[in-house]
Amino acid sequence: MLSKTKATIYLADQRGCSQEDWFRSFHIFNAGKYFNENRRPFGNLNTFNDTTLKSGHTLVRYTKEETVIMLLPVVGALNVRIGNNDYTRTDVGEVFIVTVPKDSIVEIVNPYEDDLINFLEIWYTIPSSVIVPAGTVLFDLDNRKDILIPLSLNAERDLHTSSCIGKFSGRGEGIYTPTGSSHGVFVFVLEGAFEVANRLLHARDGLALYEVEAVDFEALSNNAIIMFMEVKID
Repeated sequence: MLSKTKATIYLADQRGCSQEDWFRSFHIFNAGKYFNENRRPFGNLNTFNDTTLKSGHTLVRYTKEETVIMLLPVVGALNVRIGNNDYTRTDVGEVFIVTVPKDSIVEIVNPYEDDLINFLEIWYTIPSSVIVPAGTVLFDLDNRKDILIPLSLNAERDLHTSSCIGKFSGRGEGIYTPTGSSHGVFVFVLEGAFEVANRLLHARDGLALYEVEAVDFEALSNNAIIMFMEVKID
């Protein structure tokens, strides 16, 4: 049944890219000046960037509509500020989740003097009447291996934009079950390789699955890291 599910694979080496001498950002979906007809948003998931930022630099983003933003450091920590609010620091092993109003400025800062940072930027569009309070979710991949760890706040789950992450041993298996069969599931392999719904994915590959009741997966390498994001499809 899973092999017949409608799906789109986003290979790591086919992602869009924005680059200056002080940052580089790979885009699974259209972002900035990068546009590809086949890289439109997947449901309400409209941004998935894999970004590297040099020390002492600030990356500025703008929201065109009400958005839930998730920032997940992969290497190093980051400071983020929404509008004129105070900066919030987020470290590896944490994900920062916040609702950002339309026409807002988001500043992401590398706080180090000499080190690069790498992080994921994940954006969901939401109804203007909904507010997800800002919060940080902690997760420990090394001490909680071979399970999926929730990354979402309660209000996010109500919007069907829940997420989880897990580090798996070689041949470690699991099943991800969305809350509704009409919802989409976006899969991203952060490290290693997995077979997901009968499809082979390597590091930084993505997979969009439409209207699935369950997604089975198996790690094909040791210490492989995978993320699942439930997406609302109109």
